[in-house]
Amino acid sequence: MEVEKVRELALKHALKNAVDHGGRALESAVISKLLGELPELRKYARQIVEVVREVVAYVNSLTPEEQHKLVRERFSDIFEEAEQLKHRKEKVLPPLPNVGKYRVVRTRFAPNPDFYIHLGNARPALLSYEYAREYRGVFILRFEDTDPRIKKPLPEAYKAIREDLRWLGISWDEEYVQSMRMELYYRVARELISRGGAYVDLCKRDEFRKFKLERRECPHRFQSPNEALELFDKMLSSYFEEGEAVVRVKTDLASHDPSLIDWVAFRVINTTRYPHPLTGDRYVVWPTYNFAAGVDDRLMGVTHILRGKEHAINTLKQLYVYRALEWEYPEVINLGRLKLEEMILSKSKIKELLKKSGGAVEVDDPRFGTLRSLRRRGISPEVIRDIIMEVGVKGTDATISWENIASLNRKKVDLVAPRVMAVFNPVRIVVRGVPREPSLRSLKLSYHPSNTSLGFRTIDLGVSDDIEVFIGREDLEHLLKDGSIRLMEFCNIALEGGIRELVEVRYVGTDLELVRKEGLKIVQWVPVDSYVKIELIKPENLKLRVLRGVAEESIAEFDVGRILQLMRIGFIKLERRGRDKKSVKAVYIHD
Repeated sequence: MEVEKVRELALKHALKNAVDHGGRALESAVISKLLGELPELRKYARQIVEVVREVVAYVNSLTPEEQHKLVRERFSDIFEEAEQLKHRKEKVLPPLPNVGKYRVVRTRFAPNPDFYIHLGNARPALLSYEYAREYRGVFILRFEDTDPRIKKPLPEAYKAIREDLRWLGISWDEEYVQSMRMELYYRVARELISRGGAYVDLCKRDEFRKFKLERRECPHRFQSPNEALELFDKMLSSYFEEGEAVVRVKTDLASHDPSLIDWVAFRVINTTRYPHPLTGDRYVVWPTYNFAAGVDDRLMGVTHILRGKEHAINTLKQLYVYRALEWEYPEVINLGRLKLEEMILSKSKIKELLKKSGGAVEVDDPRFGTLRSLRRRGISPEVIRDIIMEVGVKGTDATISWENIASLNRKKVDLVAPRVMAVFNPVRIVVRGVPREPSLRSLKLSYHPSNTSLGFRTIDLGVSDDIEVFIGREDLEHLLKDGSIRLMEFCNIALEGGIRELVEVRYVGTDLELVRKEGLKIVQWVPVDSYVKIELIKPENLKLRVLRGVAEESIAEFDVGRILQLMRIGFIKLERRGRDKKSVKAVYIHD
């Protein structure tokens, strides 16, 4: 663990937290943000807490004026983000409906941990969080994991969802896991049955479907509450097998939508065959989504629900439970679907692709629209937040283009990404007659044309009159066609001849005026005597290309996770670095 790097990042987040909250930073918020951004530091949690405690104490000892001054000097982007966030809230988030009815606004995000969060899921999560924060309310994270058979929860998804939310800058006040609340659901079910609002149906599925389509009562609908309760207890005692008994909520048999008619609230699942990852085979009777979600929204005091408009039918279903139990339903804001161009957003399609690949496709494949994949791709959480806040709470569908994401992300990384040269599909050329001037033998190159704080690197070209370098095969075609090109930040060269596979060129000076006058193509290059092998994963039209080439040695000096710009190629994120620093692996972000 690089303590100084952690301390610097902790200082940035502590200052931002202090600026956003009246001059006082919270240790918990800074730790959450820090570990969300760098989850690999969790194994150093104890040391992290000590560093954060020291940094937060220092920040809180400063006056607001001193905090703002330090921000301007060290982290000027914090103020820009704060202003943008303020603008987004004023522009995008309308007031919540009927706020005056409630003492405290309570919102929730309720993911099913059967997979990872994608951009569409992130929208209600972020909006619910922002509303809770705006109204000084409570934000709840609730894992809806009551289907161990069809939508079987993934043990790793619980942790991954928490990490993704923290990365997005979301923290929560309360957390619940539905599979740990089964006895509570049983108690509510008994209350509902006792009030005559539900019954135990023993019909076969096809038999009940016939009754439903004919808008006729199932014979079991006439059970007395006591009869229904006895049957429910039998269900709980494993008396019935899968498909032999379900608990149905009594609804309007004349409903225009058959799915509303006496919908299933509980069913039997063979958890010996389909064990739940958290509770194993302890329970065999499981609540459906609509029962568990509806009950939890009431018992957790949720006042405002933000969810996709496809859940409108679920609201109607849950209202039958609420009316039977004399509960008041929360306010609901239906959101349109969020579509993402040029990336795979569908959870089912991603799962299918992973299954068919036999392990060849990774869960954070950069073609996916999950937060995990976007993070791997090098998209900043601020960009995701900007996009979601811009779309806001519209009930109409919205489509996000990759170009829009790339454009916003480019603005975030352009000034802070060191620039290095790399060559793909490389070919060797030899440059004859390079003068032995020190400035041409030891090139001191800036990592950024305007951000000098990123420093410099040195490319040592030795003392030989002839210098061998790699250039791209496409650039070689330009050289063969035009006769001359410029090696970026080095010199101008002209075609001289060729010996087998080695193309010979001659040094013709460093005059940039000649470049402008002749319109010479400027190409990146890498010395043959000092280079690093690079493997670049590049998503293209929902396919992955793997490009292999060579890059400057300095690229291997950067930490894994660092975003760089390969000049005239695009931005990349380092994923792996060889132990000998002779190779790197990276993922392409955008141009």
